[in-house]
Amino acid sequence: MSLLSRLLHSRHTDGAPDARRVDEAVERIVKLSPHLHLARHYRSRLEPAVATSLKYVGDIVASASAAREASAAAWSADPYIHAFFVAPTDIAPALSRSTDLREFFEQNTDSPEAYAVLGMAMSERRALGVALEGDAIRRDVVQTTVSFSDHQVRICGRTESDLRQEIVLRLVDQLGLEGLARIEADKSRRDLLERERALLKTRLQLLERQGIGIRSLFGDDATAESGESGRLKAQIEENERSLNSLGIRSEALDRALNCVCDVLANPSQHIYVESKRFRLDKMNVARPEDSTEPSDDITIQIARIPTTPPRMRAFTLVRFARSELSPATSMFAGLL
Repeated sequence: MSLLSRLLHSRHTDGAPDARRVDEAVERIVKLSPHLHLARHYRSRLEPAVATSLKYVGDIVASASAAREASAAAWSADPYIHAFFVAPTDIAPALSRSTDLREFFEQNTDSPEAYAVLGMAMSERRALGVALEGDAIRRDVVQTTVSFSDHQVRICGRTESDLRQEIVLRLVDQLGLEGLARIEADKSRRDLLERERALLKTRLQLLERQGIGIRSLFGDDATAESGESGRLKAQIEENERSLNSLGIRSEALDRALNCVCDVLANPSQHIYVESKRFRLDKMNVARPEDSTEPSDDITIQIARIPTTPPRMRAFTLVRFARSELSPATSMFAGLL
């Protein structure tokens, strides 16, 4: 059995997720916005789109590196953990601040450890530094320092397999949310167009009344008003076309479902993972490939998350022991 099959349960030989998992994911999507149940043939329309998303995000999750031990002891041995945290004493406090991680341990009292997704903001800063070139020391070398901050733990599991399955479902949920956001944007645009149309019609009525009453009375030149009236009529016609392109309100449910299906059917446009390779020394300074200074080659995975606005976050899977969890009182000792 392949790694992906073991992690994500049974799948067909072509890599497509099985019907049970598709059905479960469809129900999760519909729960995000229950009125989608009322759309015509909602299930048969959602299923192929959901299956596409499940396969896509499933492949992404299966390609993620194995979970790393997140502990002070691992800081010296694991170049990734060393790069992610400035000091070994930073690891436990950073992860212990996670409400989701603490809740996991409270709800799983028999679990000695938790598997989790560690998300981070990554930055690259260029500055002049010191480098050894042969036997000479140069102090004006442009160097790139890589740093990680805003460590967040949101998704946890009892095992690595459980964690990966949960990540897949959460990513599909996020795609569903992106589709719902498009529905809201569509509604906002409709409201704007309808307000614009009302204003334009009011303005046109005023101009037409002005022409009938004032021009006929005083014999004024109607050229300017006529030109303005023509422009307003053209704008109203354009407004009407835009409104018609959104469909009538009785079709709102179908349009809403189409928005969700479109996002789910094209997941790569909204969620993707990039890899960035560095050769870092112990101070997180990027060294060139031919550098003879002690350094480690690491590949950072960076995910594009379709939030508003979209964010790019470095991430890794970690394994965190219950015994490493900082007491709640010590977490806030420095803030009191």
